[in-house]
Amino acid sequence: MDEITWNDFTKIELRVGRIVTAEAFAEARTPAYKLQVDFGPELGIKKSSAQITGLYQPEDLIGKLVVAVVNFPRKQIGPLMSECLVTGFHNEQGEVALCVPDQPVPLGTKLL
Repeated sequence: MDEITWNDFTKIELRVGRIVTAEAFAEARTPAYKLQVDFGPELGIKKSSAQITGLYQPEDLIGKLVVAVVNFPRKQIGPLMSECLVTGFHNEQGEVALCVPDQPVPLGTKLL
């Protein structure tokens, strides 16, 4: 595992957002959803593609708090310009479980 410095870590903007829309991303090569995530008044709503179809249905994602990287460069994914990276972990079956706060926190809160 490569070590990073504390300064490297502080450059990563991991923020809490709330999923406000989720829909099937039909054009994606790997099954995915198109998400819009609200990060509060400072950052607003950002778009993302998330390969989380194994464990989640779109209607179950609405209102869910998630942790996302918000300072990567924007990335074109098919017809979608992704503006953040929603984080998660692979389970034993290879499906992605979202990284979520276990208590309510204000939108846009930065991981410390």
